[in-house]
Amino acid sequence: MQMDERKNRILRAIVQDYITTAEPVGSRTIAKKFDLGISSATIRNEMADMEEMGLLEQPHTSSGRIPMDAGYRYYVNCLMDRPKLSSEDKNVIELETTKRIAEIQEVISNTSKLLSQLTSLTSIVISPQRGKSSFNQMHFLPYQPGQAIMVVVKENGVVENQIVEIGENVTAEELQRIANVFNDKMKGHSMIDVRRGLLHEIYSELTRQRSLIDHALDLLTTVFNEPADDKNKVYLGGTLNMLNQPEFRDVDKVRSLLHVFEEDEQVRKLLIPVADGLSVTIGGENSVKELQDCSVISATYQIDGKPVGSIGVIGPTRMDYAKAMAMVDFMTKTLTELLAKRRRL
Repeated sequence: MQMDERKNRILRAIVQDYITTAEPVGSRTIAKKFDLGISSATIRNEMADMEEMGLLEQPHTSSGRIPMDAGYRYYVNCLMDRPKLSSEDKNVIELETTKRIAEIQEVISNTSKLLSQLTSLTSIVISPQRGKSSFNQMHFLPYQPGQAIMVVVKENGVVENQIVEIGENVTAEELQRIANVFNDKMKGHSMIDVRRGLLHEIYSELTRQRSLIDHALDLLTTVFNEPADDKNKVYLGGTLNMLNQPEFRDVDKVRSLLHVFEEDEQVRKLLIPVADGLSVTIGGENSVKELQDCSVISATYQIDGKPVGSIGVIGPTRMDYAKAMAMVDFMTKTLTELLAKRRRL
């Protein structure tokens, strides 16, 4: 569907005013607030046409109208200015995420909180799956005499660590050699691969450290053999932000909404995986019935070009799409860059 320029300008004005006020928009309001060079009578006729087209609806007996899902969809696809994020918001995101680069789960949890704060919407961040990933690299950090901290980084960026007994006579150089052999032999492999053939190669190169290798392998087995049904963890931020929206003052509606937020599997359904770019799901397009008065904007973040998790926001269909889309897009790119840096540490 493509409309003429006059209808486009009127619909853009209606959506923008309704996003700001949450009140039905009348022809006089459009004529006063927006310099369209059109009389209120002409605007009223055009609004009636767009109502017949399924883009607007008249909620009560008032002369004002509000956008329908199709109206928002047309606005997002055809009328909205390209999403841009302010330098101030970019600086906040970069500062808050960079200082938490040390641990991936903390970075992801903080991303959820930050996204909800900056958008005043409910945010969702889905972490990489902990139990289904390959080995990326290993480090040993000195701890106490006879002990070291073994740090294992998975391909999905998840970091695991544990204190291991190394014996009194093992030097830092020997630990580094052990790590180098593991990193050389195991990178990109699972524990199944290790048991099938790599283990013999590792033992051949590190015959003097057999007991330490066995200890390290026990830890790696624990790290990589998590339950098969282990799911990507879901982080929600600002779940109560919905209560501040006039659309959700109905107690039953809020109760249904909060019930969905308690079910991780339902929340996962909301974020549609996309290889690149943003996904925008408006109102009735949502697969979860209780959220068909909401819109969801989401994107996937990646490691080495592979999607490993999702970021999104949920809000009323009357959300500021341009700002929310810009925020999710920038946050996704920032998290992808941080995970790449984390793997190189």
